[in-house]
Amino acid sequence: MKYEPKFHIVLHQPEIPQNTGAIGRTCVALQAKLWLVRPLGFRVDDRAVRRAGLDYWQHLEWEVADCWEILQMRLSQSRNWYFSRFATKDFRSASFGRGDALVFGCESAGLPASITQAEPEQSLRIPTSEQLRSLNLSAAVAVAGYEFQRQLAPETKSRLPQ
Repeated sequence: MKYEPKFHIVLHQPEIPQNTGAIGRTCVALQAKLWLVRPLGFRVDDRAVRRAGLDYWQHLEWEVADCWEILQMRLSQSRNWYFSRFATKDFRSASFGRGDALVFGCESAGLPASITQAEPEQSLRIPTSEQLRSLNLSAAVAVAGYEFQRQLAPETKSRLPQ
């Protein structure tokens, strides 16, 4: 194992390899495990994924799940937080904890309603201006991931640069 993950980042049916590569790099920085739920819009050995992840991909803890139901079984002990532009709860009001899973949908359609409606109280929104539907997927993951890190600050403070 490369590192013990603090939490999980889940990409449900991601479509753009460069986003996934950049998200993998962010996961290494945050010590999060990356989960990819099929179908994927690219092959995981795609050059674009590796290029976006640079030389950090080798340090990434990651796994592919063949479908949503398999992922749920694998992460049955995790509390899921669903990020959606249709959610009404601000992500900053959530209380994240070690082992949680931050779940994001594909770039073109987001998470299916069947997922977000199953646990509506766990659905979160990253606020943006009225002119913007949503952030780019890799930006949204970084924003949410660093909020998670901020909330765990007492646990990680001694390792952060002063």
